[in-house]
Amino acid sequence: MIARRNPGVHLAGFWEFPGGKCEPGETLEACLRRELFEELGIRIDVPIPFQVVRHEYAEKLWSCISSVAGSKPGMPQQSTARKFDGSGRTSWATLSFPADRPIIEALREQSMGQTL
Repeated sequence: MIARRNPGVHLAGFWEFPGGKCEPGETLEACLRRELFEELGIRIDVPIPFQVVRHEYAEKLWSCISSVAGSKPGMPQQSTARKFDGSGRTSWATLSFPADRPIIEALREQSMGQTL
């Protein structure tokens, strides 16, 4: 599942994986659970840390701790004005992920030859 960034925000129009910033005192797992529920209306199983990525934009330093998790029964819901694409891994390689490219490449390597 990927989401297009809203107009008026940093990198508006680019596609990204759902998620967001941790609140003060919030664990990474709690943050992921909260963000996925807020953005997609889904609850997840125990997340497994996947990869840490740091990317330096001209205006800011961005850090991402990506995780892989299964979702509990239920369909994702668009709970914000953002556009979502759940078409699967085949579309990831053609979309604009400025800093997420290392995650996509790592997923490609992990998939043992499947097309992402």
